[in-house]
Amino acid sequence: MAGTWWAMRTPSSPFAQTASTSERIPVERGEYIARQADCVACHSVEHGAPFAGGLKMGTPVGSIFSTNITPDRETGIGTYTLAEFDNAVRRGVARDGHRLYPAMPYPSYAKMSDGDVRALYDFLMSGVKPVRQENPSSEIPWPLNMRWPLAFWNLLFYDPRPFQPDPMKDAEWNRGAYLVQGAGHCGSCHTPRGVAMQEKALDQRRDLYLSGALLDGWYAPSLRNDPNTGIGRWSEQDLVEFLSRGRNKHGVVFGSMLEAFNNSTQFLSEQDLASIARFLKSLPGDRNRDGEPWQYREAATARSTAIVPGAQTYAARCSFCHGADGRGRGEWISPLAGASSVLAREGASALNITLNGSGRVVHNGMPDIYRMPPFRDTLTDKEIAEVLSYVRSSWGNNAGAVSAQDAAKLRRVTDPASSEVIVLQMR
Repeated sequence: MAGTWWAMRTPSSPFAQTASTSERIPVERGEYIARQADCVACHSVEHGAPFAGGLKMGTPVGSIFSTNITPDRETGIGTYTLAEFDNAVRRGVARDGHRLYPAMPYPSYAKMSDGDVRALYDFLMSGVKPVRQENPSSEIPWPLNMRWPLAFWNLLFYDPRPFQPDPMKDAEWNRGAYLVQGAGHCGSCHTPRGVAMQEKALDQRRDLYLSGALLDGWYAPSLRNDPNTGIGRWSEQDLVEFLSRGRNKHGVVFGSMLEAFNNSTQFLSEQDLASIARFLKSLPGDRNRDGEPWQYREAATARSTAIVPGAQTYAARCSFCHGADGRGRGEWISPLAGASSVLAREGASALNITLNGSGRVVHNGMPDIYRMPPFRDTLTDKEIAEVLSYVRSSWGNNAGAVSAQDAAKLRRVTDPASSEVIVLQMR
């Protein structure tokens, strides 16, 4: 396929004439960039070797598996040149010329600098232990598994241009924008997708960027200044605390963000986290999308356990930790009153964590002793729907009701959350 017109349209790598072995960059710099990009989370499985691949990822047409990116010469990327590595990371084209599915976030990685890509390559080649592990074949049936149509997808939805600093913004804002849009690939989860599974925006020039999205049974909330479903009530310091410690007064990481924290954001420098917070807090919210700002209201007297469905279940199962008033227990146990995951139009996150619980937050190598337990085996679909509908309509919350059918569907398509989530050691 190398001579076909769709392959020829792929921009060539700036490293095409660069010797892969010249001017090695310190491994520590590349390891830091790997943390920014959270490579280990997708290219590893629990109890498996770091970067050896094999993680199963669902798509609308079938499951695919992450690949081995250790420097093994037979099953990994050990024979990749720097230019070939760059083509895979920033252009979505593997060494043999086949197109990568955009589950590999190359539309975001395209914004990474030449220097960061070079450092990442040197780390994977010299700082990671080679592991011989064959790459599983995708479970996408023929003819949907043909890759050449991805060239047309790229023509429509892929922008090969690297990050361009905004001259009207300061260096801190631009650093944050670079990290969020590039290696951090935050839009992969937090930006809504279109019918072709493309992110509807790749940067702040469109207001759909980071406005929240449903993905893999979780609702990734808005990272814009939406006061209800986003970070409008968060300060920049709140964001830094959340990304560096996994918790703040507004909530605790869970779902897909738990993996991002355990393996990525807590390892970033305070300066980089401050830059990310600066950029995110510059993104305006949208009242038409988000509604009137939430305000706390005491539960009405009439809302007794005998009258309101779900109230009795909440009192028995939830109030000890989250409080009868829904305010939680400081930064240790999340409030439910005003929480973005509760106020979201999509109830997926609230359903998922109620059914399956949460994994362990691991900070500085220490697992958290507090975690949300699973209720899949102790509450029926009807009870889960009622208690979540109660939570989503109490203390000023004004989100939609949850149905037993919603709970039953998510119960079928999700597996119980692992009781332990560890930080994957990259070296």
